[in-house]
Amino acid sequence: MSLADLRNEYERFSLSENELCADPRQQFQRWLDQAIELKEVEPTAMTLATVNPEGRPSARVVLLKAYDEQGLVFFTNYLSRKGTDLDHNPWASLSFFWSSMQRQVRFEGRISRISAAESDEYFHSRPLGSRIGAWASPQSQPISRAELDARAKQYTESLGEHPARPEHWGGFRLTPDHVEFWQGRASRLHDRLVFDRKDPSDWQVSRLAP
Repeated sequence: MSLADLRNEYERFSLSENELCADPRQQFQRWLDQAIELKEVEPTAMTLATVNPEGRPSARVVLLKAYDEQGLVFFTNYLSRKGTDLDHNPWASLSFFWSSMQRQVRFEGRISRISAAESDEYFHSRPLGSRIGAWASPQSQPISRAELDARAKQYTESLGEHPARPEHWGGFRLTPDHVEFWQGRASRLHDRLVFDRKDPSDWQVSRLAP
C-alpha cells in the first residue's frame, strides 16, 4: 500500500457555533479535559513553531505545564535553539493534535519569559533527575552520550539533592491573539472555528473553509 492510499475517515464528533464556548480559554479547557478523560497519549504535548533571525522556521514538541487567562506556559533552556529563536522573534505558534478525538487546536501569539519566581516554583516541583538534567544538558549544542552522562554525574555529585534553578532555564508564556479549533469531519469537510482577539476582552469568531 502506498502512502497516498492511507485513509482515515473522521466521524466521531462535530463542532458547531452554537456549542462553542464564548471564550477560547474555556473551549480549550473543555477539549483538554476530554483528552485527559479519554486517555489521549500525551494530552499536554504541543508543537512549538519558531523562526530564527534568518527567517528559517523550526518546530518541535514541548509539554504544556500551565494554562490560564494569560496564556500557555512551557519550560526550556533559554540558550536552546527555541530559546534563542524566541529572543530574536517573540511571535510563535503552538498546536495540539488529539488523534483519538480527531481534533487540533492552534494558538498564535507573542511569547515572553515568565517571572523568575514562577520558574523557581515549577523547577523545584520537578523530580531530582530532571533538575540535574537542566544543569547537565547544554541543550541544542553538539555533545557525545559519554560527555552528557559525565556531566550528569558531575552535577549530581556537586549539586546534591536541592539544586537551585540555573539562570539559563525557565518558562515561556504564549499569549494568544488567534486560536483555531479544528474538528475532523467526514469527506474532509472539517469544522474550523477561529477566535481572533480584537481587544483584551473581546474575541471575534469565524468559520474557515476546511
